[in-house]
Amino acid sequence: MKKGILFLAGVVLSAGLAGSAQAADAYSLDRAHSSIDFAVKHLMLAKVTGGFSDFQSDIQFSAADLANSKFDFEIKVDSIDTRNVDRDKHLKAADFFDAPTYPMITFKTRKVESTGEGSYAVTGDLTMKAVTKEVVIPVVVTGPVLNPMAKVNAIGIEADFKVNRQDYGVNWNKTLDNGGVAVGNEVTVNVNIEAHQPVKP
Repeated sequence: MKKGILFLAGVVLSAGLAGSAQAADAYSLDRAHSSIDFAVKHLMLAKVTGGFSDFQSDIQFSAADLANSKFDFEIKVDSIDTRNVDRDKHLKAADFFDAPTYPMITFKTRKVESTGEGSYAVTGDLTMKAVTKEVVIPVVVTGPVLNPMAKVNAIGIEADFKVNRQDYGVNWNKTLDNGGVAVGNEVTVNVNIEAHQPVKP
């Protein structure tokens, strides 16, 4: 009886160790080497670009454990920056993002699927202005490689995708005399992230 109990305990312990060996690793955002930017057409002509300077992440990743991998983000709307004070003020107002009422843009991962070596389809919920829609974002992960200064593993995360701002209630516009509109509806989003594993004490 004792041998049976010891054997069962050993199996459970071994399974636990095997599972932990395959578990997705936690990574912390490197703010100095990360950006979330966007571009949108103005007057049906050139693209105006901007970005957000204040965002947080919850990144868990292992190519061997995609079931427990995730790329979650929270972006502070008030940190929007298009290098024009008046335009930024308008974007934060109710015509666009309404930052006082809806201070955050969030992305919550549902699943991560491999689409090739280092390439993934990340399905998740994108929320803006209290509107949540499921999106699939193509993501490229580079690494892990050893950061020579911090002596911990680091990964690079790149994502380029498009959203229609009208889908999220960001719908202000003005019709032009030639029949066009002042602001395009399609927004191109570019994410470049460097993330590190926690520094060991």
